[in-house]
Amino acid sequence: MKFANTTTVTTYTKSTEITTMKPTPGIVSQLSTCRAFHAFGRFRVARVVLLATLLVAPAAAGQGRSYDLLIRNGTVVDGTGAPGRRADVAVEDGRIAGIGSLADARAPVEIDATGLVVAPGFIDVHTHADDLDEQPQAEHFLRMGVTTVVAGNCGGSSLPLGEALAKIERARPALNYATLVGHNTVRRAVMDTARRPATAEELEQMRGLVRQAMRDGAVGFSTGLQYVPGTYAPTTEIVELATVAGAEGGLYASHMRNEGTELEKAVAEALQVGEAARCPVQISHLKVDSPANWGASAKALAMIDAARRKGMDVQADQYAYSAASSSLGIRFPSWALEGGQDAIDKRLDDPDTWARIRTEMRGLIRERGLEEYDFAVVAQYRPDPTRNGLSIKQIARREKGTDDLDTQLEVMREMLRAGGASMVYHFMSESDITRIMRHPYVAFASDSSLNRLNEGVPHPRGYGNTARVLGRYVRDEKVIALAEAVRKMTSLPAAHFGFGDRGVLAAGRAADVVIFDPARVADTATYEKPHQYATGFAHVLVNGLPVIRDGQMTGARAGRVLRGGAYRP
Repeated sequence: MKFANTTTVTTYTKSTEITTMKPTPGIVSQLSTCRAFHAFGRFRVARVVLLATLLVAPAAAGQGRSYDLLIRNGTVVDGTGAPGRRADVAVEDGRIAGIGSLADARAPVEIDATGLVVAPGFIDVHTHADDLDEQPQAEHFLRMGVTTVVAGNCGGSSLPLGEALAKIERARPALNYATLVGHNTVRRAVMDTARRPATAEELEQMRGLVRQAMRDGAVGFSTGLQYVPGTYAPTTEIVELATVAGAEGGLYASHMRNEGTELEKAVAEALQVGEAARCPVQISHLKVDSPANWGASAKALAMIDAARRKGMDVQADQYAYSAASSSLGIRFPSWALEGGQDAIDKRLDDPDTWARIRTEMRGLIRERGLEEYDFAVVAQYRPDPTRNGLSIKQIARREKGTDDLDTQLEVMREMLRAGGASMVYHFMSESDITRIMRHPYVAFASDSSLNRLNEGVPHPRGYGNTARVLGRYVRDEKVIALAEAVRKMTSLPAAHFGFGDRGVLAAGRAADVVIFDPARVADTATYEKPHQYATGFAHVLVNGLPVIRDGQMTGARAGRVLRGGAYRP
């Protein structure tokens, strides 16, 4: 690549990254950064800064060299937010070995990226891919360019974490995997679903579980404060546990207590926890999920900006859809969910208690600016899959002959009594989505589980989130620029979560690469027919190996477990 009065070629040898510049007259020295890596292993990064006088001709920097793989003639959008530039990319030993004009280089594998964008692999920091060992191909993620997922979100994670990570390593996943440790999982292990503050002894047990999970490799601590049992925890408990995670180099990621009617209050709590615990904050899937409070995203973003001006390290993420996805139980009062299924059934079967629950449920949706449950669509209901894809109102009409609100509530009672369901909720506004999207410290994340092809009617975000951003919001509606969208999928989350050698295309970095056609990239998954892969992604590399080549899965399993602390400065 060429800039005014210089020729630059970046190369990487097995232990050293060197950027060399052929200077114009009078320029006699440069500062070069050298980073030593183990190409394979535990990802411990040794950073060495060298002051050197570099008067090296471009040919000495690697032209004519042999590499493992070459990507030629693409438009490199490197993840930093810089505009795209025409360049070749060389890969060796799983890392980026050179970026620039490499016409004389050679490799046994070459990819022609003419007309395509070459970008860092996308990093999805909010997933529920905790069972990656059971579906190690993770095809729907890879087919939308995601090469790294973070699981353990919304307060739910594996435990013991070390054993879970070892299982995933043995499964040899096709993409990289990191995880948070979940508050709900930890609290349930110590207190089951008790609706009360923890005792001093219980809190100490929870601290110990969080500390051990962090040392086993968690990248942070997550909460799901709308879910049982986390919803029963006071803020002080969250601060105590986030402090443990922060002391071990992790961040605090929060599915907040309220994402609609009391959004500002919930954001304030997340910021309070981060400030008190002295750790970075990730506000999960930022949204306004109540029509009565649409527009409140402006206040939430202003609060994030104010915290950043104070010196707090706070960011957020979002998915690019106007519907959310969660459990059926989240629509019931939290007190009614204490104690497990038997206790829930007793409350639902008691006439007086059910009358109280029903009254509160009516109040909860009206507070949101809604009148009935036509916004609530079944994604997966195992006792009766014919309900999948239907709204609660449609089920009431089909099975009960009437669709008034009381009948809808009866349908929900029956479903919760049978173990509940996974749901899709349509209650967000496009104006809030685009306002959040434009904010420079909001990443893109799918909030998706590992989908099984043609099973249930899951949220389409699991098949198309990144493609929807690049197709609809970048190319078609021009809400944000391409380079900015790529930054939000790569270097922004990589830096916040501590993945120090990913997220940017640069010499010495891990060769997670996605190559896509900006004119064709699109999300084809819909709410009605979600099991459709994204289009426009031609090639995907994970740690230097093609896992997708010419739009087809190769079967390569090149992913790695990324443990917390391995990349932290």
